[in-house]
Amino acid sequence: MSVYADSSFLVSCHLTDVNTPTAKAYLLNTSSPLIFTALQALEVRNGFQLSVFRGLLPMTNAKAAWVSLGQDLRSGRLLKMAVNWPLAFRIASQISDRHSSIIGTRSLDILHVAAAKSLRAVEFVSFDGRQRKVAAAVGLRVAP
Repeated sequence: MSVYADSSFLVSCHLTDVNTPTAKAYLLNTSSPLIFTALQALEVRNGFQLSVFRGLLPMTNAKAAWVSLGQDLRSGRLLKMAVNWPLAFRIASQISDRHSSIIGTRSLDILHVAAAKSLRAVEFVSFDGRQRKVAAAVGLRVAP
């Protein structure tokens, strides 16, 4: 099974926040690797840095979180995949036309869902409510 985890989930896996227990429980119950794209890499890295900027953690913790993510890549927990961006943007446009006026999704939310669809993910993991709604609306199984 292909699982796409958005950056909110991945950040919660590597930093301690309110969603960390749920993220860790999900990981314990799945043997499927999580798709990892350049978009997620950027967003997760930026999420770590924003936590430093906001005074939520010291830089040493952000660096340790990035090292931990690298270990997940080396172990196979995260599986690097290249997105066909022209296809993903076409899918994203269709998702926007059909769902944004109803769900209120942001462009980046849609782009994550479109990337998941373009990579033929079956399951979408996120803590973002609108992103979860749009993922479900386009036929992805949503967890946790």
